[in-house]
Amino acid sequence: MINVVKTITDTDFFKEGQNEDLFVGRPYAINYNKANLLISDYWKHKVKGIPQGSFLLAFYDNPYDEDIHEALLLRVLNPSSLPTDSNVISSMIEYYKDNLNTSGKKSDLDDFTKYEFSFSGLECRILGTFYKEGNSFEFGADVENFYSAHNYKVFKATDKILELIVNQRDKDLIAGGESEFPIGKVRYSSTRRFNNQDESINTVEVFINPGDMLGKRTALFGMTRTGKSNSVKKVIEATVEISKKSKYSDIFGVSSTSENFLEPIEGESGAPKFPVGQLIFDINGEYANANLQDKGTAIFDLYSDQTERYSILDKTSQGFKIMKVNFYNDILTGFEYVVTSLSEESGDYITGFTVINLEEPDKSDISAYTRYLRKVSVYLCCLRRAGFEPPTSFKTKFSGCKELNNLVENAYGKIVPDPNNGISLDAAINWWKVVWENRSDQFFTDYKRKKGKDWIDEELEALLTFLTQIKPAGQRVSGYTKLKRVLNLHTNATDSSFQKDILKLLREGKIVIIDLSQGDPKIQGILSERICKEVFSDSMRRFTQAAPNNFIQFYFEEAHNLFPKKDDKDLSQIYNRIAKEGAKLNLGMIYATQEVSSISSNILKNTQNWFIAHLNNEDETRELKKYYDFSDFTESLVRFSAKNDKGFVRMKTYSNPFVVPVQIDQFLVNK
Repeated sequence: MINVVKTITDTDFFKEGQNEDLFVGRPYAINYNKANLLISDYWKHKVKGIPQGSFLLAFYDNPYDEDIHEALLLRVLNPSSLPTDSNVISSMIEYYKDNLNTSGKKSDLDDFTKYEFSFSGLECRILGTFYKEGNSFEFGADVENFYSAHNYKVFKATDKILELIVNQRDKDLIAGGESEFPIGKVRYSSTRRFNNQDESINTVEVFINPGDMLGKRTALFGMTRTGKSNSVKKVIEATVEISKKSKYSDIFGVSSTSENFLEPIEGESGAPKFPVGQLIFDINGEYANANLQDKGTAIFDLYSDQTERYSILDKTSQGFKIMKVNFYNDILTGFEYVVTSLSEESGDYITGFTVINLEEPDKSDISAYTRYLRKVSVYLCCLRRAGFEPPTSFKTKFSGCKELNNLVENAYGKIVPDPNNGISLDAAINWWKVVWENRSDQFFTDYKRKKGKDWIDEELEALLTFLTQIKPAGQRVSGYTKLKRVLNLHTNATDSSFQKDILKLLREGKIVIIDLSQGDPKIQGILSERICKEVFSDSMRRFTQAAPNNFIQFYFEEAHNLFPKKDDKDLSQIYNRIAKEGAKLNLGMIYATQEVSSISSNILKNTQNWFIAHLNNEDETRELKKYYDFSDFTESLVRFSAKNDKGFVRMKTYSNPFVVPVQIDQFLVNK
């Protein structure tokens, strides 16, 4: 349970911010984007260091215009050159040549030289302007006007001012208010000697507003074991807490005419109107199961009363539900499993089987629909022969004809049921076996002469080869026995599918964890895609019918295993559709992976929230530079201490106008 800290109170920004004890220097060059400062070793030591990425404030200090209350927000980038640097360097070299001591209490330098050597330049990015508006202050993410550099004095922020800076919002939100949750504390650098001494930094909390995540795209990038999953768990935790504040218990029974649901978040409270459903695709099993590496911090442990877990494998003894499919009812999903299981197989008859189209055509196209029913019937007969138990009293129905019925009756010496009226699968198997054995009958020759096409087309031929284990030329093959490898994914239950059960739980505001840590990765991909399509289709239906749509958040761990690749331009894929269309459907996407470059550019371009941990090469930082102001951090992101830097991220959220460096709090079940 999150304990929300006190609301950030109004602060006399322009009085509190100009603390002379935290004076760091003055600008000597300034424009709309950058400011170069003159600083000294004494000032740097006095304020306990100026690490790269830290925030400074340049206050306008013109005695002739005292009514102007504004301050430029600066981020420290790199040292900069001073006009006097060449002289200083020349002098230093001379001292070094003479082997004189230039530092410490026993320095051989005279006071004037020490003084000159202590100054240096500092390059800073201008992130925007704080200015007074009535009795409060506002922030603009640019510079409306700048004055001569000598009119500014630069200070390091106090704890109160720093809290205001890092929790700055682009909209009317109260940072630290009841709808916001602490996610970590300000951290500037990997080395923390000064940071640990300076309580004005290491106690400043950074808040997130769950509204920034709801219905939006959130990315978490970083190498393995750098804290991505912990950050995701903190987001899940915050979402659960904000969901508890929802006005309604679920969306069922609420009419769209009873209230305006175009605004799914309540006004000032920032809470969603309905509980938020959260769907976690758990590649490594760390959300559904206790993770010993992270002190057993599983989401299920904390929220077991509102979490349902699903697995591909039979783990019912551990409280999981099985994601099995009724291959007879959900034909397309079952066939996808079959095709995936045969992807490593070779052989023309197998290839012919895997490219069959079992999607249902428009019933108005009588010829296409007739052939579709025949294909489905043979496919279901293959399942039956392979040991897939059908639902009770299951029958298959397709269009035969008098001539073929007579062939079957002659073969068995008795009248057989007409497939037009529906027959059992066992009867259908016998019917199709006779048809295939008599594929040279005059009926088929006459049919092709009259219709201009074969009664047994290529797709039906491939299916009959699998069913009878006999190729057109008469060779024996394994056929339907190859389907047995996905037999464990089938159930003959006729109640609702697991996709629909998951959707119902999400609409109730529950957490659903899909444990994908075991099983065939290709099957995992199909499962994930099917579930996403089910939720997306239902959300689109509700949207077009102006029905209430609660927020549903998708969480993808190891997203590169599921998402389209970077250069994939197919925007019809479900993950691209969620990224591009999810906002209007109240669908949010939170994805984590090691590499920025592994994710489709279509998804990256639609991402509003970013959590960036350690990246180990320039290819990734080069990609990251394209987004927001992450170019200021590319050098520091490559540097990493495995011992000290876990959870150290650079965070950009939707309502915050700039990137903030944060040490993410650890997610703990027992608090």
